[in-house]
Amino acid sequence: MFNLVERRRTFFIISIIVVALGILAMAYSTITHGSPVLLSVDFTGGSLFEIKFFSEAERIEAALADVADAASPVVEEVGDGVWRVTVDEDAAEQVSGDVLNLLADLDPAVSQDANTFTVTLPAYVVSAEEIIRDVFTAFDLDDPRIQQLGELAEQRWQIRTAFVEEEEQVAIIAALEAQIAPIDRGTLVIERVTPTVGAEVTRAAVFAVLAVAVIILGFIVFAFRQVPKAFRFGTCAIVTMFHDVLITMGVMSLLGLLFGWEVDALFLTAVLTVVGYSVQDTIVIYDRIRENIPRRRGEPFETIVNRSILETMHRSLATQLNAIFVMVAILLFGGETIRQFIAILLIGLATGTYSSIFTAAPLLVAWEKGEIPFLGREHSRQSA
Repeated sequence: MFNLVERRRTFFIISIIVVALGILAMAYSTITHGSPVLLSVDFTGGSLFEIKFFSEAERIEAALADVADAASPVVEEVGDGVWRVTVDEDAAEQVSGDVLNLLADLDPAVSQDANTFTVTLPAYVVSAEEIIRDVFTAFDLDDPRIQQLGELAEQRWQIRTAFVEEEEQVAIIAALEAQIAPIDRGTLVIERVTPTVGAEVTRAAVFAVLAVAVIILGFIVFAFRQVPKAFRFGTCAIVTMFHDVLITMGVMSLLGLLFGWEVDALFLTAVLTVVGYSVQDTIVIYDRIRENIPRRRGEPFETIVNRSILETMHRSLATQLNAIFVMVAILLFGGETIRQFIAILLIGLATGTYSSIFTAAPLLVAWEKGEIPFLGREHSRQSA
């Protein structure tokens, strides 16, 4: 049997190096930018423009380059695209009920009136018309008639910047009108964004992580109460969770320094999702250790842990790799507005998979053998 646990010191060194590099990146970012990661206007406050016209994000960013470069504008498309699809009356019943299932991954809304379908897709969906056409032609229909609804499908753009004065606001609007299209002043929205909401969300996320740590510790101690030293299982799970959070934060800090990536509210969502994945995968391995302890009474604890990892590794990898493949596909072909969120989620998910196998379970063995400073004295005295 391959002994993975005996290489635990190598895995610990890898984790320590990666975490240390992340902490150094966050320290450098704090010195140079005043925070461990670059913060978006969600947290720092700023001005918010909501404008309705047809364009591409690249054209808007180019138009703002001269007049708002210092305000670090962030351009995002918001709203939905609405499409009307008309098919032959004989084919309507065949299509009904299946269209929504085929578009399920894109968060659609589909309604039907006789042989006419109205399909609403989020604005970030790339090549929406081609996707809709492919779905309907999958039923061997004769050239379904697809029409994008004019007013309802009109694009809306949200531009977030640092605080700008009224003169600068006028200059931004003038630049967009000069280089892209006239702006309907009746639909134009300009607001001031305060950092209060971002600060509240940050506090809520921190409290959520701390609350999750306490709940996890209590749950594992209770669920593993028949296993000797159940407290260690909960503690190691929490240490692994914070290991994943630190690495995710470190990577985000480094990406901010190298590519200017900024943390927004979606990043906090990604971090909390990573916490959930990490704990779930760790508990799967711990549960197998709990099952194997009474079954393998004659085996050393290290052997039981190693056996449990090998027995559950295929399940952990299969579960996580499925999610990772989906995220890679979204990262490559999804919209620009969610790319950063998916990238961070992908990094955190990969880190959580690694730590559950190579950190969480080996930590139990290291603690049992008295290899952890200040925590191994009891074992050392008993061995003596």
